[in-house]
Amino acid sequence: MLRRLHSDQPASFAFTPANLAWAEAQKTKFPEGRQASAVIPLLWRAQEQEGWLSRPALEAIADMLGMAYIRVLEVATFYFMFQLKPVGQVAHFQICGTTTCMICGAEDLISVCQDKIAAKPHAVSENGMFSWEEVECLGACANAPMVQIGKDYYEDLTSDKFAALIDDLAAGKVPIPGSQSGRYAAEPAGGLTSLKDYETGKAAYNASVKLAVDLGDTVKRIDGTEVPLLTPWLGKAAKPKVKAKAKGSKKEA
Repeated sequence: MLRRLHSDQPASFAFTPANLAWAEAQKTKFPEGRQASAVIPLLWRAQEQEGWLSRPALEAIADMLGMAYIRVLEVATFYFMFQLKPVGQVAHFQICGTTTCMICGAEDLISVCQDKIAAKPHAVSENGMFSWEEVECLGACANAPMVQIGKDYYEDLTSDKFAALIDDLAAGKVPIPGSQSGRYAAEPAGGLTSLKDYETGKAAYNASVKLAVDLGDTVKRIDGTEVPLLTPWLGKAAKPKVKAKAKGSKKEA
């Protein structure tokens, strides 16, 4: 699919102070001269802040990482996780349409999008809240059909459950990601057939859903709301390394 920058671009882009601190911390994960390796997380954070990636955002990130603008553009246009035009202010739905999801009802989910959001993909709904597109396999085949919003998966959907999810978002509610049928992660739909001792004392949500819920880091990130910075490596990586003393020398090597 041909992916181009949007024709209507903002005049400038700047990370919020918290997001800028997070972005600078990302750069410390990589050896000096290799900061370009942080391009994908920085693009993703810019998209979480603004909802989509503008040309000023791409150029600002290129400047932060010492990259040519075209190199950042190559990354942004290659991955369909990056949106190059404005999307819904509340949520942009990515509907997995590959084999397993297609067999299990992805076309019904697309029909819901066409009915409740817009007739064509990448078009924003009249109220400005939502947009949608069909994408290739998102790797949650055991929980098909599914939809991705940002970095969260909403799985085991039916057309009715998906329609209700959209209505909840429109009403200002934040649905819990993960399976929408009540099953735990990708366990058998009919319940466990082995390892039944595992049922005793398990958490209410699987690990990825629990983390999203605990942080409050789900669809609300799309409207620019900030969450705690996740930079556990920063304290250690930011400290200058002390060289070992040479044997017999009173000074540091």
